[in-house]
Amino acid sequence: QVQLVESGGGLVQPGGSLRLSCAVSGSIFSFNMMGWYRQAPGKERELVAQITSGGSRTYVDFVKGRFTISRDIAKNTVYLQMNNLKSEDTAVYYCSAHTGRNAYWGQGTQVIVSS
Repeated sequence: QVQLVESGGGLVQPGGSLRLSCAVSGSIFSFNMMGWYRQAPGKERELVAQITSGGSRTYVDFVKGRFTISRDIAKNTVYLQMNNLKSEDTAVYYCSAHTGRNAYWGQGTQVIVSS
């Protein structure tokens, strides 16, 4: 059973930073792609950033230059470094892992950006 456990969310002021972590049971190379998604109240879940097994990174426009996805292969952990946070970044952030056939999700971690 694949398990993804996110951590690192919290309350931060606008302009601040947070680093989210996603610990994966098993090797992250088991997955074609790992990503971070977010869901704000009343909105659909949306992709934020993703990294392939080969290390290619993709970001959506609204986080380019502010967020960085990375991984520590030895720790089977994927990170999302979030800088210059804005109020509109407030959401529950989810880690996901994808094979060709299945997608796995963590339980989410809350990020609140507010003064």
